[in-house]
Amino acid sequence: MRRLVLALALATFASGANATEVRFDTSLGSFTISLDAAHAPKTAANFLRYVNEKHFDGTVVYRIVPGFVIQMGSYDAQGGSKSAHAPIALESGNGLKNLRGTVSMARSGEPNSATAEFFVNLSDNDSLDPEAGAAPNATGYAVFGKVVEGMSVVDKIAAVQTGGSHGPFPPDASPYIPVTITHAVVSAP
Repeated sequence: MRRLVLALALATFASGANATEVRFDTSLGSFTISLDAAHAPKTAANFLRYVNEKHFDGTVVYRIVPGFVIQMGSYDAQGGSKSAHAPIALESGNGLKNLRGTVSMARSGEPNSATAEFFVNLSDNDSLDPEAGAAPNATGYAVFGKVVEGMSVVDKIAAVQTGGSHGPFPPDASPYIPVTITHAVVSAP
């Protein structure tokens, strides 16, 4: 009986019933992300560190590619960036896929370069998953959560006019009028 209870408890945790959730309040509404610490423990812990430090408060969504992703993390409406902690190791080989509504860490060409930048997938983006046959955690982008509430707000953000200059991307990917993250907070699941 004890094994059955333990197995049920582990299944409940793995299914996300006890997952940590983070609510993002933006100038266009709120969306909530459920973190998957079971599959991406270092990435989820890194993300929570930034949330708890209020790193995302006052930053903007600085990249919009309709049908692909919206990206945010460290840039303010004037294009300035907040300092970040040391990069973390890539956890892309965790079995999670870059599907619509999932949340992944952005990084440079170096696999172990993710800090605070992240994106929400607007469609199934299998090109962002690890390459078949590649060494574990050497390619792809680490999925560490998914939007569980407010995907309509994410879609609303993805539909705003671009042509601005609020971050590291060219105007064709930057919102013309900044979409501000007013507050990011851990919320009860």
